[in-house]
Amino acid sequence: MAQLIYTVITSLDGYVADAGGGFDWAAPDEEVHSFVNDLERPVGTYLYGRKLYETMVYWETASAADPDGSVTDDFAVIWQAAEKIVYSTTLEQPASRRTSIERSFAPDAVSALVAAAEAVVEIGGPHLAAHALRAGLVDEIRLFRAPAIVGGGTAALPSGIRLDLTLHESRRFAGGTTYARYTVGR
Repeated sequence: MAQLIYTVITSLDGYVADAGGGFDWAAPDEEVHSFVNDLERPVGTYLYGRKLYETMVYWETASAADPDGSVTDDFAVIWQAAEKIVYSTTLEQPASRRTSIERSFAPDAVSALVAAAEAVVEIGGPHLAAHALRAGLVDEIRLFRAPAIVGGGTAALPSGIRLDLTLHESRRFAGGTTYARYTVGR
């Protein structure tokens, strides 16, 4: 059985986007990006909300024009190889290969998908992840904190929920980003 993992990059004060919707402060440097690539290699399926999918679809063609073997090209290959499921009531059709659209988040269906998966299933986007966290489906949270305080915006973690977590791994990168990997207590 695979795991459902929520991976997120946040500001130090816990936001994935600032009050204006910006997230340029979260762009990983090469060291962090290389580490992320190694974490993403085992992912077989990404579960996305529409907004995150529309950001991530960039990777569908990112290395096609002139691949140079960089960490970004490496990530593009990883992302393109995985299945993507986008949860959206408004997205008409996917803009990437290996992508399907679901109109609503059904916890039982997601649980069955994870149980049948042979590779890691990763959920992205704080609103979609909130549904999975509230339903008790998330096995692991991978939290990257960028060295920035943005003062408000879109929270990485939902309010009104309590989860007991166990820290399994942490790391500090030269540029100031930190990483922590937690399992969710059941």
